[in-house]
Amino acid sequence: MELKEVIEKAKSDLAVATGLKPVSVVQVFKDKEGWHVLVEMLEMSRIPPATDVLGEYHVLLGEDDTMLRFERKRTRLRGEPTEAQYSLV
Repeated sequence: MELKEVIEKAKSDLAVATGLKPVSVVQVFKDKEGWHVLVEMLEMSRIPPATDVLGEYHVLLGEDDTMLRFERKRTRLRGEPTEAQYSLV
């Protein structure tokens, strides 16, 4: 599976599982477990948009393209500065 396909699959599966809209992909890597994708999802839309609530979700896709698990790591406001490093551990 190509990287672009991994990203689209993670976003699509997570949107179906949560009912939320994907905003951006923050990190992608592959290890012995499968593909790890960190996706920001829109959890609450507000006015102004800088106060939207985004959730960061860790998605694990297996070798056969199935979503093995997902976990919400944290929430933040869209306008809030992000960390320089993300940890999926």
